[in-house]
Amino acid sequence: MTHTLAAALAAGGLGWTLWHGLADPGVALAFGLLVAAGELVRGGPRPGTGTGPPPGAGAPAGPVEPWGREPAPLGAAAALAYALLGECAGRPTGHGTAQVVAVVVAGVLAGSVPRVARGHGPTADQAARRVLTVGCAAACFQPLADGSGWARGLGQGPYHALVLLLLLALTGLADAALGALLLRARTGGPRRSLLRAELRGLLGIGSAVCATGAVLALAVAVAGLWALPVVCVPLLFTQRSLRRYAAVRATYRETIASLARATDVAGYTRPGHAHRVAALSRAVGRELGLSEPDLTVLEYAALMHDIGQLSLVDPVPEGATVRLPAAEQRRIALLGGAVVRRTGVPAAVAAVVERQADPFREQPLPARIVRAVNAYDDLVGAGAEEAPGALERLRLGTARDYHPAVVESLARVLARDGVAGPGPG
Repeated sequence: MTHTLAAALAAGGLGWTLWHGLADPGVALAFGLLVAAGELVRGGPRPGTGTGPPPGAGAPAGPVEPWGREPAPLGAAAALAYALLGECAGRPTGHGTAQVVAVVVAGVLAGSVPRVARGHGPTADQAARRVLTVGCAAACFQPLADGSGWARGLGQGPYHALVLLLLLALTGLADAALGALLLRARTGGPRRSLLRAELRGLLGIGSAVCATGAVLALAVAVAGLWALPVVCVPLLFTQRSLRRYAAVRATYRETIASLARATDVAGYTRPGHAHRVAALSRAVGRELGLSEPDLTVLEYAALMHDIGQLSLVDPVPEGATVRLPAAEQRRIALLGGAVVRRTGVPAAVAAVVERQADPFREQPLPARIVRAVNAYDDLVGAGAEEAPGALERLRLGTARDYHPAVVESLARVLARDGVAGPGPG
C-alpha cells in the first residue's frame, strides 16, 4: 500500500510537470543535481562486509550504521530544502508540490542508476519513504509560499522561520511513523518499539538532515543558488567521516564474528550456532523494545556466549550447554566472560556473557534473552526436540531459568518469521 501510494505520487508529479513545464528550470536543475549527487555518495553496507543476516537467522543481525535510517543525508537535505523553498535571491520561485516531487524523483533516479548497476542502490522502502516525506513537506509549505494574504505572510513573512521549524517537526514525525510502518510490514516487529527506534534516529542524523534542509532553503532564499555548495560542503565532510566510522564498526563486528566462529572450528559447537543465536536474540530484543545500542551489545554477547567452552578439556556433546548442571553452566559463562574481557569489547558485553547462566530474576534483560535463545537452539539443533516441544521445555523452566516474557517474545518471533528451527550452519 505504501509503495503504491509513493509510486502514484511520483507518477502524478512527473506527469503534471511534463504537462505544464518547469517553473524556474535553473533552480529545479540545481536542486535535482544536488539530490542526484547525494544519491551517488550515499552510505550503506559494502558488499561482502558480512552485515547481512546469516543463513537461517530469521531476522536481520547487522547493527544499524551511524547514518541510521537515512543513508543519503545530502540527497535528503537537498530534497527537503527544495520542498521548503519559496524564494531564490529574494524572487519567488513559483514551483509547486507536484514539481518538487518530480524533481526529487528525477534526481533520485539519476543518482541511483550507477549504484544500482553495482548492486547497492536504494531499496524500495527508502525510495518510497523519500517521495512520501518530501511530498508531505511540500504539500504543507508550497501553498503557503504561493498563496496570498495571510497564507503568503506565513510562508515568506516574519513568521517564516517559525513555520519552517513547525514543518520540520511535523515532517520528522511523519517520516519516523512511515519508517516504522515500512519496517513493520517487512519484519512484523512491534509498532511501539519500531516507532521508538525511528524517533531516536531523529536525534542523530535525522536532526542534521532537517537542520541542513532548512538552512539550505533560507540561504538560497537570500543569497541564491551560490549558497548550495557553501552549505553542503560541511555535510559532505561529515558524511565522509561517518563512512569511515562505519567501516571501522563493520571491521570490528567482523572480528567479533570471526572470534565467535572459533567454537565451530574447534568442534565445540554446531556450525552456525553462535550466528543463529545472535540473529534470533536481536529479533527478540527488538520485540521487547531494546534500543539500538542495547541491541548491538546483545548481538555481540550472543555471538560470543559460548566462547568459554574453549577452556574445556572435553567438549560438551553437540555444544548443548542447556543439558549441563547449573553449576557447570555458570562456570562456562564465567570463563567466557573472562575471555571476552580480554578482547577489548565493551564491558557490558562481557557482563552479559558472564550472567547468562544466572537465575533470570538476577539477570539483566540481554542475559535473559541470550539464555533463552541459546537453550532453544540447543534443544532443536540437537535433534531431541521439535520447535513446539523446545518452546514448551522453556515454558516449563520459567519458574527459575527463563523469563516468561522473553520466552513468549521468542515464540512470537518464531511464529511471525515462520522459523521452525535453526537452519544449517
